[in-house]
Amino acid sequence: MSYLVLARKWRPKDFADTVGQEHVLQALINALDSGRLHHAYLFSGTRGVGKTTIARILAKALNCEKGVTAEPCGECSACVEIDEGRFVDLIEVDAASKTKVDDTRDLLDNVQYAPARGRYKVYLIDEVHMLSKSSFNALLKTLEEPPPHVKFLLATTDPQKLPVTVLSRCLQFNLKRMTPRLISERLEYICDAESIESEAKALATIARAADGSMRDALSLLDQAIAFCGGKIEESLVAKMLGTIDRDHVVRLLRLLADNDARGIVDAIREIDEQFPNYSRMLEDLARDLQRIAVFQIVGTCDSEDDLNEQEYAEFSEALSAADVQLFYQIAVMGRRDLHLAPDPRSGAEMTLLRMLAFRPVDAADVPAGSGSGTASATRPKKVAQAEPSFTAAESKAREPVQQAQAWVEPDWSTLVATLGLSGAVRLLAINCVFLRRADTTIHLGLDTRSESLLTKQRKDSLAERLSAHFGESLQVDIELGADAGETPVQEETRMADERMEAARQTLEADPNVQALKNMFGAELKADSIELIKPSQSD
Repeated sequence: MSYLVLARKWRPKDFADTVGQEHVLQALINALDSGRLHHAYLFSGTRGVGKTTIARILAKALNCEKGVTAEPCGECSACVEIDEGRFVDLIEVDAASKTKVDDTRDLLDNVQYAPARGRYKVYLIDEVHMLSKSSFNALLKTLEEPPPHVKFLLATTDPQKLPVTVLSRCLQFNLKRMTPRLISERLEYICDAESIESEAKALATIARAADGSMRDALSLLDQAIAFCGGKIEESLVAKMLGTIDRDHVVRLLRLLADNDARGIVDAIREIDEQFPNYSRMLEDLARDLQRIAVFQIVGTCDSEDDLNEQEYAEFSEALSAADVQLFYQIAVMGRRDLHLAPDPRSGAEMTLLRMLAFRPVDAADVPAGSGSGTASATRPKKVAQAEPSFTAAESKAREPVQQAQAWVEPDWSTLVATLGLSGAVRLLAINCVFLRRADTTIHLGLDTRSESLLTKQRKDSLAERLSAHFGESLQVDIELGADAGETPVQEETRMADERMEAARQTLEADPNVQALKNMFGAELKADSIELIKPSQSD
């Protein structure tokens, strides 16, 4: 008897044997139990997650000789023939090879006729998004008003390509990618059933390489059985896949945490002897960094596989949150650009060294007399964070807050700039106008359109900053609707409009613009003018 590959041998035969996709299975089971059956179902999801498998099980549930049931017997002629792919009333079509409108019309010519054997005539159209526009038009009328004995089961990996007219006539089910842990547990079950000796870490490696696809995982398991010969071992599976041993990734993370550039170069030299897949190495590194970031925030990490959470706890202490975010971004970008490097090894090596080169540190963090074995002696000082934007009035008054200053009737725009305000409090202040001071109370006016900015907390915070600035206890009273001049925001808007108008007039007067207007009847579009801020060097 010829060998049957695992992906086919272990394809689920009923809903109970199906792994994952509980949200889809529960909906179908409830529909079958209640008899509320739609005429068209659309199953979407990435490859190997069970779209056509669930569709075939649904076809069995509809045509089982026991009756419409969520638990088909699997023994009657209808169930057996569907499992074997020879049931006359289950018409399976690969839309990728049947894209022409004539193919679709031929397919639908027999829709009106009753099923030959079963209860329903079921059309299972795989990769339905590959149909042409004309084919969709031919399908649409039948899909909208099908005969009562017809069910359509559509499967696709790209539902975005389906016309909305088709989508609106189907019940849509989005199948999720399988988690590595779920795949690993299924592989372990199959290995036990097949009497195949295996290591848990080896199956976890296969599960991660499957990238969410159970079918791919079973194909890789078949390959691993052949490659390993007897026992499926992690080292052999890693060699087969070109992946890097988990210990190497952990070592790279430790070297990054220690800021050890020489150690990274040595580690890459050792890793290169295993003929690794450097793209997958950077992928594994990015995945670990993502989980470290999650651990730093919530104190736990649901990694969905057999990786050691204790390692994430250690690295969350050894690396700052900023380092983790930076390393993750560089790993992702380095993996994306790996094909542009002279060779994969140098691309991966430069990606890791770039993490250290751009890692921000304070001068105090650099050890005195650091040797050339680490990058800490040569890394640049931490780059100062970009300063927040200021209004024109604030720009001319960006000086440190002075304490115990004598009261002087203020220019409100200039005063606001010196208070060091931020966030919603600053927003409130720059939308106010100064009215007067009475005793220890500063009266401000606020337009009714900005009333939502006014809260007691923000008003009290503004009073605290004013008190600190003038060195005396002050209160703030804000009157709605009081208008006594321009607010800082209005001033900035007016000045921006004036600059834009001046720029427009300058362009209108430019000889080159005048020549274009005279020669071609051109018109200067005012809304296309953009002011360019001068650089600091200017």
